[in-house]
Amino acid sequence: MRRKGPSRDENGLTPEDRRIWTRVAGSVVTPRTRKAARVTPGAETPPEIVVTPIERPRPLVKTSPKRTAVAPPPEKRPSPNKPKPAPEDLEPRRKQRLSRERDPIEARIDLHGFGRFEAEDQLRGFLISCQARGMRAVLVITGQGRMGGGVIRSAFAEWMHSPVLRGVVSGFTIAHQKHGGNGAFYVTLKRRT
Repeated sequence: MRRKGPSRDENGLTPEDRRIWTRVAGSVVTPRTRKAARVTPGAETPPEIVVTPIERPRPLVKTSPKRTAVAPPPEKRPSPNKPKPAPEDLEPRRKQRLSRERDPIEARIDLHGFGRFEAEDQLRGFLISCQARGMRAVLVITGQGRMGGGVIRSAFAEWMHSPVLRGVVSGFTIAHQKHGGNGAFYVTLKRRT
């Protein structure tokens, strides 16, 4: 059962609501009426303001006549397809510092037990992650293989010269005997850019 209350119009407003609404609606100032209130016909116009430019003082130093701009020669940007330089052999002094552990070997990886392709993937991931962590020198143990000609060891130089590792490796050389001799390599990494 509904309560009986004051009668409502088609919008659902009571006579009291309608009275309040008309009062509020009448007090609203729209942007259009605001603009019209600012510019009223017959109102005094403000006096015209005259602006005179200020003369700039002349410089005390004589200036040379203006020269026409000559376009600078186009910059020689390196070709984006230009391959990065291949890693070089380490300098003897750097190799000596690594072998005497004056420059720290910050990480090492042992590739024994991996096949050729698996070892290449492991090495690539290892070197890229070491460079990302800011390391500068690592030791890679390849092993000598049977009869001194291991598959991984013989492919190592080829891997170091691959385009993927050129931006990572700055140089490499055979390690000192106490770090693995002919079965290991010192690898120096480029700084992160």
